[in-house]
Parts: sequence; C-alpha cells; structure tokens
Amino acid sequence: MRYPVTLTRDDNDTFLVTFPDVPDAVTYGDTKEDALSRATDALLTIFDAYIKDRREIPAPSERRGESIELPALESSKIELYRAMRAGNVGKAELARRLDWHLPQVDRVLNVHHGSQIDQLEAAFSALGKKLVVTVIDSKGGRVRRGHLATASARGHRRVHGAILTDALRQRALTRSASTSTQASSRTVKRTAKKR
Repeated sequence: MRYPVTLTRDDNDTFLVTFPDVPDAVTYGDTKEDALSRATDALLTIFDAYIKDRREIPAPSERRGESIELPALESSKIELYRAMRAGNVGKAELARRLDWHLPQVDRVLNVHHGSQIDQLEAAFSALGKKLVVTVIDSKGGRVRRGHLATASARGHRRVHGAILTDALRQRALTRSASTSTQASSRTVKRTAKKR
C-alpha cells in the first residue's frame, strides 16, 4: 500500500506532511527526510483509530509525487479489516469462527502489534479469503507471486510455490523440523510403552 503525501514548509521552518487520501493524518519534521520518516507512524496511528471507531479506511489514490509505502504486516492487517467490513463480519463473529478470545482478534487487527503471519492467514481463511505474498525487486524489477497455504490437519504449515523472504522461509523450516521432531518423539514413546 503506497499512500501519496504532500510536503510543505510551515512557518516554524519545519516540513509538514499531510495525506490527500487521509486528511486526519498529519505529522512534521525538521527536514524532509525526518518528516517522511514519521509519516508511516502517523498514518498507521490514524488507521488504528479508524479500526477502533469502525470507520472505513480509504484506499490510496494513484497520485504521482512523494509517497510512503506501508509495511507488509500492517498492510495485511488493514486488508483484513477491509475484508471484515466488506463481509459484514464483526470482531465477535470472527472470534467465534476462529475459536479465539476477543482480545486475540483485537491484537490481530492492531496495526502496532507484531502478529504472526499464520494468525493473519487463519483470520483471512475464516472470511473465505487467502493471503497472497508478492515479492518484487526493490529497484522496480520483475514481480513474482506466491501464496502461503493454510494450516494442515496435523497442525503444520505447508508452503506451496511461495516466494518468501529469508526470515519467513527459515520460520517455515524451523516449524516443519519442530513438528517432525515432536512426531518422532511420540513414536519413540509409543514404541517404549508397547515393550
């Protein structure tokens, strides 16, 4: 999600950042770089308030010029909230579908909380949606798409054709190895009991 910003110099010799699509979000900095570095947090703070107030989050417009790109995790949370609104699914209903407590739903929607990707996948799945991962070269190269499958019946995740970051790939491998170790441990215990 890339939101356009407007940078203006104010009377205090600082740079003011406003968002044409989100008039409530405003921040500033001593330099352009400083102002832009604060812009993401200002926008996310307003979006967090919109979610708590059950307000619509405006989509970014296609304006040219300066813009900020929201991080992937926060963008996923915003899209989850939009999917809930589109499907007329409230937090209590999502909690019921997921067999979660209400505070768990609050955390997965909180843009300042570091939720796990499998929690987001489960929430999207409960809405009949799928979280898709897209990776592009940071210098505007080719787009490659992949997806993360939802949890399997045994409780471990399978990754099908996904183009993942190294951190996600490592986490998937660690989780898979942990599941294999637990399964081996159960087999050894069962064999020992039979003897």
